[in-house]
Amino acid sequence: MAKIELSYLLLVLLVPELCSQLAIAASPVKLLPGFKGPLPFELETGYIGVDDSEDTQLFYYFIKSESNPESDPILLWITGGPGCSALSGLIYEIGPITFEPVEYNGSLPTMILNPYSWTKVASIIFLDLPVGTGFSYARTPAALQSSNLQASDQAYEFLYRWFLDHPEFLKNPLYVAGDSYSGMLVPIITQIIETKNEMGIKPFMDLKGYLLGNPSTFKGEKNYEIPFVYGMGLISDELYESLKRNCKGVYQNTDPSNTQCLQDVQTFQELLKRINNPHILEPNCQFASPKPHLLFGQKRSLNVKFHQLNNPQQLPALKCRNDWYILSSHWADDSQVREALHIRKGTIGKWVRCASLQYQKTVMSSIPYHANLSAKGYRSLIYSGGDHDKVVTFLSTQAWIKSLNYSIVDDWRPWIVDNQVAGYTRSYSNRMTFVTVKGAGHTAPEYKPRECLAMLKRWMSYKPL
Repeated sequence: MAKIELSYLLLVLLVPELCSQLAIAASPVKLLPGFKGPLPFELETGYIGVDDSEDTQLFYYFIKSESNPESDPILLWITGGPGCSALSGLIYEIGPITFEPVEYNGSLPTMILNPYSWTKVASIIFLDLPVGTGFSYARTPAALQSSNLQASDQAYEFLYRWFLDHPEFLKNPLYVAGDSYSGMLVPIITQIIETKNEMGIKPFMDLKGYLLGNPSTFKGEKNYEIPFVYGMGLISDELYESLKRNCKGVYQNTDPSNTQCLQDVQTFQELLKRINNPHILEPNCQFASPKPHLLFGQKRSLNVKFHQLNNPQQLPALKCRNDWYILSSHWADDSQVREALHIRKGTIGKWVRCASLQYQKTVMSSIPYHANLSAKGYRSLIYSGGDHDKVVTFLSTQAWIKSLNYSIVDDWRPWIVDNQVAGYTRSYSNRMTFVTVKGAGHTAPEYKPRECLAMLKRWMSYKPL
């Protein structure tokens, strides 16, 4: 079995049994400001307190499957960041409702249905995690501190209490899912659930596996950025060869005495500074949140333009995808919206899509957790935003999957949606499926919703892509 951090094992074994509970604050939502008429799906929102004192209050949105909620899988969804709200995943990626893609005009944004929602085949718990994300809050300054391991343990405690309050879903298959930085949390959370099940802790959760999109996985991922942009024709042959020769494959945290490498990296950064990181084909726009995307402690000025997205086919009325993102802040800050969502007054000031957290990145690689879960036989779907995401490239994802040393059982081939190539896929003997979504960006379902729903349907039903 692959080695796991000792601190994690101690955390799992020393967490006390969750015998006493506060009443879980869960309420149905029938109407949402901005959406015309009653919601055509079942939505519940609420808070669950975790830790002994329950000073950490985690907020969630639960949407029942629109097909067969009595037997369809349950997904626990955690958006990346860390600190990006579950509402972002719900609205812009995989939920049943979104904003009409028009520029903000001062009125409450209009909401419309997403015909490619993942709730067509699964019930989804969208969880604001870690604490300080979205509408989750802390009742004390100490409770606002968090880390990879602590947030993962709190996610398990949240699930434990949620299932006690919703025992009718205990028989449903359970998957843990997320994208981007959640690649560091989802495998740990899945491992905790597996460990608790093995320990015989009730209620038993019917864990089947996990799903990850463009997942942050290990510290050296940025070293794959330069081969990626070279393959995309964004830098010259000469610069690429010089980078390889002078940096020897290490382009991040390079030796400060290696001046030739540093000069090459500086040239590379200058050439790429106006390229959109989440989707290299789309234009730059101002970031819709006060925190740019951070990976592994990389710090950037808050006023740096974060490369956001525009898709003229999906968002014809917008100059920039960022204009679509801005709608979420106007909507979530509206007093009627907060009342409809049952947000506790005075707990959260201005809502932000991606918050800056008091958060420690104590786990720098989730590869050991993938290895352990593979050894236990759990299924996994790892999908990559096709060939256009520079934040977490398909090259780095393929590299860590290859490092697990499992044999290929279904070799590289296209998968088809509507008689068109939707991407490429490969499956391994550890029940791991790797998928590219052709033409998508960092958050694949946002760019290719039809294809991603088809991917999920096939994988959930144990069918080949």
